[in-house]
Amino acid sequence: MEEITKYISENGGYARLTELREEGFQTRDISKLNEDGVLYKVKPGLYKLKDSQITSGYVDVSKAMPMGVIALVSALSYYDLTTFNPSGIHVAIPNHEKPKKLNYPPVEVYYFRKNQYESGIEEISVQGHTVRMYSMEKTVCDMFRYRNKLGEDLALEGLREYLELPGANLKILMEYMNSCRVRTIMEPYVKAMVSG
Repeated sequence: MEEITKYISENGGYARLTELREEGFQTRDISKLNEDGVLYKVKPGLYKLKDSQITSGYVDVSKAMPMGVIALVSALSYYDLTTFNPSGIHVAIPNHEKPKKLNYPPVEVYYFRKNQYESGIEEISVQGHTVRMYSMEKTVCDMFRYRNKLGEDLALEGLREYLELPGANLKILMEYMNSCRVRTIMEPYVKAMVSG
């Protein structure tokens, strides 16, 4: 069984059941390691080493939901554009996809139309793993798209924090305001915050 944990450790702390079987490991041994708390089942068919150094739920979600993009309040929080800490991870998936059921962490799934889903995706490195997340500008605009569900105060906080950053880019923000169709709502706030 040490070979199993060694294999998973050498593969970044995660392994799919199909990979483990292909390597010749027995399902009963994998199940035993799971029962003993050595492995953790992120979702059916995906295991993580319990004592792995990977503590970020973003990585778990990215491994379990390859089509998922970290979005909305979770992205806002990652970029330090809000003091609010969401209880679950907000993930965007294409609106025709079926979300995967994760054992942990808790996930809130948002279905984005093709054009909204595809724009603004960046690949960031979290604890040595690649995670797909929307850019700051796209995230701020998405917050205004979902302001009725997530709260206008959160959207405004995100915008205010973004505009105070030394690297804030009004041109890029404006492009996303247009593509996300929130320019009419956001523009008065942007003008007031920039001139104020």
